[in-house]
Amino acid sequence: MGSAHYKVILTYNGSAFAGYQRQDDNRTVQGEFEAGLRKMGWLGQSILGAGRTDAGVHARGQVVSFKLDWEHTTLDLRNALNYYLPRDMAVQTVEKVSPDFHPRFDARKRHYRYQVFCQPVRDPLREALAWRVWPAVDLAPMNNAAQALIGIHDFSGFGSPTSEGGSTIREVFSAGWVQDGDAFYFDITANAFLYHMVRRITFTLVKIGLKEVTEDLVEQSLENGETLLQGLAPAEGLVLEEVSYL
Repeated sequence: MGSAHYKVILTYNGSAFAGYQRQDDNRTVQGEFEAGLRKMGWLGQSILGAGRTDAGVHARGQVVSFKLDWEHTTLDLRNALNYYLPRDMAVQTVEKVSPDFHPRFDARKRHYRYQVFCQPVRDPLREALAWRVWPAVDLAPMNNAAQALIGIHDFSGFGSPTSEGGSTIREVFSAGWVQDGDAFYFDITANAFLYHMVRRITFTLVKIGLKEVTEDLVEQSLENGETLLQGLAPAEGLVLEEVSYL
């Protein structure tokens, strides 16, 4: 039958991973996935991924691809992969794609969600997947400030290039907060993101919501390209929700 190129949507809890990218001495998403593939006879050198999530960051819709000589259905491939993968990651879907498909370079949009909740007492269960903030944030100024992110900007004030000498220009298609009780969700969709960009933006917006800095701080950072507020939102609140190719 010969090998085919497969595209996989991968979900993982990032808590016990040192990020997506393979490392020699640390447990990573790529390393665990490739180890599972090898148990199925995969002879490749490296899978391809849509993006490199940080240590502790989760994914609901990470996309990876690989070539494999597989004589059964894509459903069988999904089930076989999940048999060999650890419990904190799972393949959701498998499909055959063209030989030249690239999860990163063909992607048109990436959607991240960050979850915050506001209560005065620690909650170990919720804090595994969200950032606890107290006192409570104010939704309106956070949403007002987030509107400045939309469009094509130099985001060097909020992150660094993902490759040496790379561009810091990105296009944000949407950005905003919604509230559900004591939980606040920040959704942002862009063509691509800089290193630490979502977590630094979230940190700034939360500080705006706490009235510790003014609403115009986002706009100022975009205009002068400087990081005006040092700090990152914790990794555990961030999820790569979806990567789109249309």
